[in-house]
Amino acid sequence: MTPARLEPGSLAPAFTLLDQDERPVTLRDLRGERVILFFYPEAMTPGCTKEACDFRDSLAPLQSAGYTLLGVSRDTPEKLRRFREEERLTYDLLSDPDRRVHTKYRVWGEKLNYGKVIMGVIRSTFVIDPKGRVEHALYNVRATGHVARLRRLLRVDDA
Repeated sequence: MTPARLEPGSLAPAFTLLDQDERPVTLRDLRGERVILFFYPEAMTPGCTKEACDFRDSLAPLQSAGYTLLGVSRDTPEKLRRFREEERLTYDLLSDPDRRVHTKYRVWGEKLNYGKVIMGVIRSTFVIDPKGRVEHALYNVRATGHVARLRRLLRVDDA
């Protein structure tokens, strides 16, 4: 049985994860900020690269609108560092190799992959308000076009 998904208004699950430079990032330390937390299956794969670069290209308007952007995957900090450098990503990527945070956010579970049901990362994005509550919980998003839809939802125009 799949656990219930997070809903708008619920408290965002707490976490501390290492970033690409092996520095700890704690959600509690971001209280007072609006946070976009996006979960993606694997660094340096085509879909994840597309999504990460779309976020990179939208970072200035998102930051101007008051958002802090963080990407989360099961990749090691070393792989995240390479991904960040190769794609010139200008935001932090967080490492969750044991899937503890993936599980808390309900983004690890059954999904369709080329017509087969497998266990894996359900590409998802969460918008967390300054009080630490989930403002938007977007599950099973597509890599292509997701950032543009998110910007429309948040009413974030070009900077």
